Amino acid sequence: MGLFFIILLAIGLSFDTFAVSVSSGLVMKRITFFNATKIAFSLAVFQAGLPILGWFLGSEFKEYLAIYDHWIAFILLAILGLKMIYESITATETEMRFNPLNFWMLMGLSLATSIDALVVGFSFAFIEIHILLAAFIIGIITFIASMLGILLGKKTGSKFGKQMELVGGLILIALGTKILIEHLGLL
Repeated sequence: MGLFFIILLAIGLSFDTFAVSVSSGLVMKRITFFNATKIAFSLAVFQAGLPILGWFLGSEFKEYLAIYDHWIAFILLAILGLKMIYESITATETEMRFNPLNFWMLMGLSLATSIDALVVGFSFAFIEIHILLAAFIIGIITFIASMLGILLGKKTGSKFGKQMELVGGLILIALGTKILIEHLGLL
């Protein structure tokens, strides 16, 4: 998987954290740069760390699943993409009543938004990829997206959260399809 597709995947994965960041920017009356950085850093660390964990888990089972690896990657990415699309269509706009700076709330948000990254990391075990580079890129892009999300939430409100999640889902499905097509020799 080339650098361009790792960046595209990282952008797709960052849409959940972007949406959470927009919400965080909305609910906090005054947010300092330090507090915004704290939220973005936590989201980025989880988003970068869980693909590594998924990769290790996937590597353990790689030899047993090698015949179906491209199908596994496609199915996992497609399911995640469809889940994101479904949530972007069905989620209701409710006012969030939480403090994203509360340690346990922040850990919960960070974990919840990075479960997709764990599954992506699992699929990474079946394709040729430099996992540390991929995790680094995912972390950096997530951090930037989170900081921008907080700023956007602070400035404009939650107008774009659903659309961003929809785009992220489409990107994940497209990447899964690309992996499948490449392994089937159709590209």
